[in-house]
Amino acid sequence: MLRLRLLVTALIGLAVAVGTLLAGTATASAAAPEPSAGAPTHLAAGTGDGDGELIRVRVRTEDGEDLAGVDVRVEQEGAEIGAGTTDDSGIAEIPVPEAGDYEVFVDEESLATVAEGLAPRQNPIATTVNVGSPRTVAFRVGEGGEATAAAGGDQLQRVAQLTVSGLRFGLIIALAAIGLSLIFGTTGLTNFAHGELVTFGALTAYFFNAVLGIHLIWATVLTVIAAGIFGYLNDRLLWGPLRNRGTGLIAMMIVSIGLAILLRYFFLYLAGGQTKSYTDYRGQAGVAFGPVTLRPIDWISMGIALVVIIAVGVALLRTRLGKATRAVADNPALAASSGIDVDRVIRTVWVGGTALAGLSGVLLGLAQQVSFMMGLQILLLVFAAVVLGGLGTAFGALFGAIIVGVFIEVSTLVIPTELKNVGALAVLILVLLFRPQGILGRAERVG
Repeated sequence: MLRLRLLVTALIGLAVAVGTLLAGTATASAAAPEPSAGAPTHLAAGTGDGDGELIRVRVRTEDGEDLAGVDVRVEQEGAEIGAGTTDDSGIAEIPVPEAGDYEVFVDEESLATVAEGLAPRQNPIATTVNVGSPRTVAFRVGEGGEATAAAGGDQLQRVAQLTVSGLRFGLIIALAAIGLSLIFGTTGLTNFAHGELVTFGALTAYFFNAVLGIHLIWATVLTVIAAGIFGYLNDRLLWGPLRNRGTGLIAMMIVSIGLAILLRYFFLYLAGGQTKSYTDYRGQAGVAFGPVTLRPIDWISMGIALVVIIAVGVALLRTRLGKATRAVADNPALAASSGIDVDRVIRTVWVGGTALAGLSGVLLGLAQQVSFMMGLQILLLVFAAVVLGGLGTAFGALFGAIIVGVFIEVSTLVIPTELKNVGALAVLILVLLFRPQGILGRAERVG
């Protein structure tokens, strides 16, 4: 029960902090802020010539993929002022003669050529350009946009699309959540560095794929192996010695926070702050199955995640190691007295849990893009999945991840896309308040 209370206290603090961060980020996004001084050259503030103003147009999918080759134009009072085509960063810069009110359009025919089945959520977008300050206009495109609705799509089709997209995202979260749940179940550690294990997987796959030129399939296999080794080193060099010294759970949780910060900025130092994409499977057209349209790689990713999750479940239920893992999670002292090597089981769980997190990072990089912050951005969702399903239970983590993934996607029917993760925050708080043991977890008696 001490473990449960520690986790509840930590997660409530995390939920409040991340919720505040998300709300601030969404507000800043809605206001379309100007790029910071540390942005790349093509995003730097100011036109520099004093002969006019500038509108920067960015086109990207809801999963964060920048779209190149999309034609955009700027109009004022029905007259075309300028036009351009997005570059590899999804950005087109269009000079305008003076400050004032403008409308920015995306050419949907060129968009269909680049990304079939996608449509802008809003087209056109009205904007105001101020003197000496370039304006950035961001178009989000996805399935079931305004153009699709005008072509005959309906609300039920959009619900189906969002549900399947949520299922895909939920399966990706589940891979990370199962590893986190198993580690917590066997050690009692609330590992705030688990998000960085996801980032490790994504960045390692990017290194193998984009830098070394290895096809993404084989890069993924190498990444899972590398992640397993990284998990082994984590436990062998850090967590194992701390356990042997009798370090308390609160102290270990604080160590995990420090490790998360260290790894995050080490990744920033190595990979930089810009988002990246794998070289394979870019720009795939969507494939429709009934009312649902996804890229082939998205369907394949869902299949891979489902097969791996089923394999982990069978291993936990049918193999000797799986039974030993469940015994250690249930009662470490009793497991040790019955002859189970608890340290070996825990180390194996670290290897497997980190490998699952690494695979989750690869699939998340395919669905979105790779960045040094991606693990932190889904950490709250992973915790929400674990808490919702039941602390320390692998099947509970799967169940919770599916609910969280579908919930946050379908919630965009009634709330802005930028705020969709707030739904996971609400779920986390409600579960902690009314059923802290989770849906599949067991209540424990105090005293």
